Amino acid sequence: MSKPMQMVLHLPVFEGPLDLLLHLVRENRVSITDIPIALITDQYLEYLRMMEELDLEIASEFLVMAATLLEIKSRMLLPKPPRLEEEDEEQDPRAELVARLVEYQKYKALVETLQTWEAERKQWFFRSPDAPVPEYELPIPLGELTPQHLLRALERLLAEAADTPLPAILIPRKKLSLRLKMVEVWRRIHAASEGLRFEQLLDAPFTRWEVLLTFLAVLELMRQGRVEACQDELFGEITLRVRKEVDDGHPAA
Repeated sequence: MSKPMQMVLHLPVFEGPLDLLLHLVRENRVSITDIPIALITDQYLEYLRMMEELDLEIASEFLVMAATLLEIKSRMLLPKPPRLEEEDEEQDPRAELVARLVEYQKYKALVETLQTWEAERKQWFFRSPDAPVPEYELPIPLGELTPQHLLRALERLLAEAADTPLPAILIPRKKLSLRLKMVEVWRRIHAASEGLRFEQLLDAPFTRWEVLLTFLAVLELMRQGRVEACQDELFGEITLRVRKEVDDGHPAA
C-alpha cells in the first residue's frame, strides 16, 4: 500500500516581527501610513498559527507584536466617546507602530542597497600592487607608426634650437628648399643600413628653420612611400628607414 503524499510547506523566514509586518503591508499593497489594522492583524496571527502547526519555535518578540496588534485592533473597534470642543483630538492608535515601521523600512532599504553593492563588488578583481608585471614581447610591425609619432622629436629639437646660442661667426648663406632637403635626407637615410633617428639628421648647431625643413622633408618622403618610421621595441626610439620596396637611391619626383 502506497504511503499518502505529504504536503511540504515552506514558510518565508523573517528577521523579526517588523520584517513580517512590512512584508504583509507590501503584499496587500496598502499604504504604510494607513494600515488596515484588522486585515494585517488577521494575516499576522495566521502566520503564527502556521508556525505552531509546523512545530516551529516562535520567538518572543513575535508574540509581543501579536499582542500589540490585537490591542490596536480592539482600540480601533471600540466606539469613540463624544469629544468636547476644548479637548485635543485623540491620537491614532496606529501612530507608534507606523513610526516604527517607517524607521525599519529605511534601514531595510539601506541594507538591501549595501547588499547589492557587495554583490557587485564581488565581481571586481584587482591585481595586487606587489604582483610582478608580466613582460610581453609584442611584435612591432614596420611602418606602423604615423607622422604624428615624430611630433615629440620635433618639439624637443625646436626647444633645443631655441636654447642653444649660435657661435659669433659668419655662416655662408645657403639656398634652402624642400626639394634639396629631401634629397639630402634621403641620401643620409639610405646610407645608414640600420636607419637613422630624426635627431641624427641635424648637425649641431642648428636653427629652427633647419628643424622645420628637415621635418617637412621627412613627412614628404613618408607620404611618397620612400621612408618609414618604425620601432624595434615597444616605446623604443623612433627610427627612419628606407622602405624595403624602394631601394634605387633617389627620392620620388
